[in-house]
Amino acid sequence: MTIFEPDTDGRSGKDVLPRLLRVAQHLSEQKDVPRLMDALLREARFLCNADTGWVWLYRDADEGEGLFCLAPTTASGTVTENAALFRPLDGSGLVETCFADGEPLTVVLADQTLPDVDSGLLETLAPDCRASQLWPLYNHEGRVTGVLQLAYQRAVPHNLERLENGHLIFQSLLTYGGTALSNLTQVKDLKGLLDAFIKVLAQAIDAKSPHTSAHCQRVPVITELLAQAACDDQEQFAEFSLDEDGWYELHVAAWLHDCGKLATPDSVLDKSTKLHTLHDRIDEVASRFAALRGEICFRYERDCLQTPHLEPSLRERMEQEIDALTGDLTFLERINRGGEAMAAEDQQRVRDIAARHWTDAWGQSKPLLTEDEVYNLCITRGTLTPEERQIINGHMDVTLDMLGSLPFPPKLRQVPEYAGGHHEKMDGTGFPLGLTREQMSIPARIMAIADIFEALTAKERPYKTPLKLSEALAIMQRMRDSDHLDPDLYRLFIRSRVWRQYGEMHLDPVQLDVEDGSAFE
Repeated sequence: MTIFEPDTDGRSGKDVLPRLLRVAQHLSEQKDVPRLMDALLREARFLCNADTGWVWLYRDADEGEGLFCLAPTTASGTVTENAALFRPLDGSGLVETCFADGEPLTVVLADQTLPDVDSGLLETLAPDCRASQLWPLYNHEGRVTGVLQLAYQRAVPHNLERLENGHLIFQSLLTYGGTALSNLTQVKDLKGLLDAFIKVLAQAIDAKSPHTSAHCQRVPVITELLAQAACDDQEQFAEFSLDEDGWYELHVAAWLHDCGKLATPDSVLDKSTKLHTLHDRIDEVASRFAALRGEICFRYERDCLQTPHLEPSLRERMEQEIDALTGDLTFLERINRGGEAMAAEDQQRVRDIAARHWTDAWGQSKPLLTEDEVYNLCITRGTLTPEERQIINGHMDVTLDMLGSLPFPPKLRQVPEYAGGHHEKMDGTGFPLGLTREQMSIPARIMAIADIFEALTAKERPYKTPLKLSEALAIMQRMRDSDHLDPDLYRLFIRSRVWRQYGEMHLDPVQLDVEDGSAFE
């Protein structure tokens, strides 16, 4: 097996050097591996006057460590991955040898017998091949990351004498290409790591409470559906568009929009009922009712012994008191689950129940409900007190602090603004900054709609049954009318049927009770 230097078909150094500089710039502009390898391969074929060629790149794949092949397609001539040509590193072919040794190889088919795996490869990619050259690609650390393979339908000349500094130029091309590949791969790996990290973070947030589970994973779905609708709209949002970097910036922001909830106490975040702390205190209330029931039964038996002739009326009184007691406990259990609204008469009934007394184990007479229990049971909406809701709302301050402390690169600088705006209102009455519509970007306003729609239709909220589309859209329509939601984006949300697309993907069939959303515009 002989090693030769590539030939260039008589091109002068004066002609090649400017071209090489242009190629170096072209390589640096590529943003994905196939395009980069296509540019490198085309120039290598030009310099070496090769008939065809392909590239092998290292990958730690599911099937094990190995080299995958990027080869030109017959139709377009651009390189694409051919999964059938994957080569595990434990093989003994020419490609594996070049990769392992880190040295170039030149093979003349007439002079030696190739391993079966290499002969089969050449029959597939270069059936008229008479010679092949293999060149290792190095990264910036000097580690081999791939192999460039060229094929010739003629004998390979022995030198580059007709090209001034030809060998140096070609080696420079390979070095620059390998470094560009390394940089691109590192960027891709870091991006993949960031994606995995933000999704793990979102899953951790959702895992803090079974009642908001998957919220952080579903809001990005709605956000990206509505953003795509805005990009496609040629009327109201004709000037809005997102390039590849813009989409990724929005993607990161959507996944991190609730990261501040990591600092929210579980006792508040996981408060599924009005009396829930570390556990649901309704059980303690029920125990007092049981004790009071026992008192009623004891009084009945005592009075019957003292006045036996009054037993029928005493029994009737006991049964009425027990029925009333049972009704009150059932009422408390119902309102403890929370809801969208609590009537004033229900709040008064809670206070009336609290005015009753029971006798504890030490013989002390105490109110049937404590002041704190009355305060919590009279929550008018949901299961949180105003103080607890303020704690929940504080997650936005934490979100802004967390995201603001991260050194986002220029392409991700808007992540804090996008993520931090989903609780703002168009009239400036939202939180945490009280921004108005004019002070918010379109992506931030999009996320506000996505966050609300997911919360309204979520199936895991403990204080309400999942809202149907008709109910959720009616609420959002009122929020639009109250200047809480962006009117133009809300109209686009309805007309583009994002609500229906998302519903078919993530909601129960019983929730899909709307086909035509025009009534909610």
